[in-house]
Amino acid sequence: MKIAVLGTGEVGRRLATKLVSLGHEVAMGSRTADNADAAKWAEEHGGAHGTFADAAGSAELVVNATGGLVSLAVLEAAGAANLRGKVLIDVSNALDFSEGFPPKVGLPDGRSVAEHLQSAFPEARVVKTLNTMTNTVMVEPGRVPGHHNVFLSGDDADAKAVVAELLASFGWASDRIVDLGDLSSARATEQLLPLWLRLYGLLGTGDFNFGVAGG
Repeated sequence: MKIAVLGTGEVGRRLATKLVSLGHEVAMGSRTADNADAAKWAEEHGGAHGTFADAAGSAELVVNATGGLVSLAVLEAAGAANLRGKVLIDVSNALDFSEGFPPKVGLPDGRSVAEHLQSAFPEARVVKTLNTMTNTVMVEPGRVPGHHNVFLSGDDADAKAVVAELLASFGWASDRIVDLGDLSSARATEQLLPLWLRLYGLLGTGDFNFGVAGG
């Protein structure tokens, strides 16, 4: 597929690199066409780079790998026309570091970032996933031994099927992919972040994940 990864941070670069390794045609989007991190990534991995609108416009699928507090502005820059009808994978979390670590988590109205994006871009097909783990585990689930899970939230069943197939290509077995239901369920996964952050501080590593036992 032609995939746009919006965001040049560690998460965006990790996902973009994995997608290129799987044979996808990847464009990394940033605020400016000459972003140094995006240009370096493209040179090293054979991808393309440009503005958010450049990347999204040529893509079949879009990944939002930006910080949750700025994601809405990023997608506005990408342009509604460039998102229309496309699967939009949202891996973001609303983390507010203004008062230090650990950050405050969440948006003031209690809705998820994913719901805000879907409301702002109703013709996009938003799916929330991968936001409950560190970026290395996202693309290499075998880093964590034993049974653990990745979650899906979204209103469009076909879009979730596309994302589940992509997750499988990352190494996520079908019995580890848990469909939580409609997009309102993304509130639950975004609110796992305070626990994840506390565990990260306690364990000193991001090589852990949440797993559902029983049921």
